[in-house]
Amino acid sequence: MQDLKPLFPSLNLSRPVIIAGPCSAESEEQVLKTARELAENGIKIFRAGIWKPRTSPGGFEGVGLIGLPWLKKVKEETGMLTATEVANRKHVEQALESGVDILWIGARTSANPFAMQEIADTITAWNKDVPVLVKNPVNPDLELWIGALKRLYNAGIHRLGAIHRGFSTYGKHIYRNMPEWKIPIELQRRYPNLPIFCDPSHISGKRELVASVSQQALDMNFAGLIVESHCNPDAAWSDKNQQVTPDSLNLIVNTLVLRDKSTTTENLALLRQQIDRIDDELLDLLAKRMRISEEIGRFKKEHSMPVIQADRYNNLMEQRVKIGESLGMSEDFIRAILAAIHEESVNKQLEIVNKSN
Repeated sequence: MQDLKPLFPSLNLSRPVIIAGPCSAESEEQVLKTARELAENGIKIFRAGIWKPRTSPGGFEGVGLIGLPWLKKVKEETGMLTATEVANRKHVEQALESGVDILWIGARTSANPFAMQEIADTITAWNKDVPVLVKNPVNPDLELWIGALKRLYNAGIHRLGAIHRGFSTYGKHIYRNMPEWKIPIELQRRYPNLPIFCDPSHISGKRELVASVSQQALDMNFAGLIVESHCNPDAAWSDKNQQVTPDSLNLIVNTLVLRDKSTTTENLALLRQQIDRIDDELLDLLAKRMRISEEIGRFKKEHSMPVIQADRYNNLMEQRVKIGESLGMSEDFIRAILAAIHEESVNKQLEIVNKSN
């Protein structure tokens, strides 16, 4: 994948490239209102899901074919390019026939070599020089991601880009999908000409984390962002918690720090970013600790053991205080932190022990 073509040659875009719009196209009014507000803020590429693959049947799976004219109207009224997700031959044909400018392929589809080959063959058959963005597979498998991109490339589709949307994992975490930044970084190392976009909405799962994830991506020299933005996120039919309003997105974009040159001394903004990442890791570790505390509570309940064992707690406290002091932290700080953690652990165990069978 060495001779890739520019993705969006018709647009005068600066870094970072921002692709934005609602998770799902819900109505013509919702699509046009969101698009107009985004266009007023300078966004040039509008995204909206027409077909929505869901994990379980019965959920909202997109409006389908009736939504494609709405995207055409967006382009006519605002001049924005339009983008939507495709997962099979029918989607590709209907999207291209309706004049959709950019296709993206979701995480479930990119993990399926047969589906990828079908999509590649269909685009080639239409002889369309259309940009295609490929999200990483659900699982952290770089070779599968590369394989999906190569199927398109080998079919003659050379306007290619990748989308990093994080990776699914078991249990509760601060992120909806774990970033596993080392994987897109390795993709970037192998294919330096391949534009990589970040999907901070699907990584974070929470709108309050979109800005920090976006900054991390730009710090790693990603080409841009694909962000879910809705005119009324709280009323969205899908993924409402991770969508931001167009005005909120405008604020996020205008406060992002671009690092075009490496420096030997990190500035304050970069140091704060490092603290944010460490805080996220701390929260993840604390959540894991509390899950283990619940398991201990179940064991104590089964064996009729008391929840609080003062001697063990006191011994551990003294050991941890010494370790903390050796690492440059004060005794008062260590005792306060450990006491709070112990209190929450005891509460978790008591919930299990006192729960009726």
